[in-house]
Amino acid sequence: MSKRTVSKRAMVAAGLAVFALLVGSESIAALRGARQAPTQVPATAALGAAPERAAPTPEPVPSPATRDPVPTPTGDPADQRPSATVTGGTPGASARPAVDESLLQRRTGGRQVALTFDDGPHPKWTPLILDELRAAGARATFCVVGAQVRRYPALVVRMVREGHTLCNHTWSHELDLGSQSADEIRANLLRTNKEIHKVVPGVPIELFRHPGGLWTPKVVTVVEELGMVPLDWDVDPQDWRKPTKEKLVSQVTAEVRLGSIILLHDGGGDRSATVAALPAVVHELRQRYGITLLGASLSP
Repeated sequence: MSKRTVSKRAMVAAGLAVFALLVGSESIAALRGARQAPTQVPATAALGAAPERAAPTPEPVPSPATRDPVPTPTGDPADQRPSATVTGGTPGASARPAVDESLLQRRTGGRQVALTFDDGPHPKWTPLILDELRAAGARATFCVVGAQVRRYPALVVRMVREGHTLCNHTWSHELDLGSQSADEIRANLLRTNKEIHKVVPGVPIELFRHPGGLWTPKVVTVVEELGMVPLDWDVDPQDWRKPTKEKLVSQVTAEVRLGSIILLHDGGGDRSATVAALPAVVHELRQRYGITLLGASLSP
């Protein structure tokens, strides 16, 4: 083999080696660039669409004293609950002025206990609860929402006809009522009372219950100025969380004591468990304490 041929082959080999090195460097650089480059944002996200998320897990079950549920004000209210709880079980209480607890009616004042139902009337659940109460010969207090009274007046007529008492529960379940001015609070309560009296003229409306139990001194003052009693509770089985019938019965019977006021619901969502549990609840309460009907005469 000639020196010229060897020289040519050496040059070709050297050229191929340089080419391989260059290609390899470009590949490595490309790989590094790809790793360092920011993740591409989908077009929908760039336009502001929220990324898909797993369904949120339910909130932890608050203490038995947790305040009343809180549906949206109109139509078939969906369950919406205040999430913050503080000592005493009152959601958001740390951000609100303290209320003199002695001004709130949480007990009946005697041995007998009382049943209360909030957030109605509801076209499906209220009639079923009224049926169960009539079958058991028991009477209760219905804390009604003004907007619902306007939609289903016949159910309010039936409540009164069958011997139950009515409680003002605001016009549209305003959780923030206590943050409003005294004039706004007064107007809300008077509007609700007026709507009730359109349906059942002359019927006493002696009680008011704040949605969520979010009482403030201003609300309590207005309620008392209007001649009503601030109605609270001391037993809350949280039927708005849709427990089983068995669990609902066991919670009520475990928490009830002399003079308890029990919070249940005929509106605000699916109340099938409440309806199913009611016969057993009424039977147990009647056997142990007896059941009374609330009114202003029982105020503390």
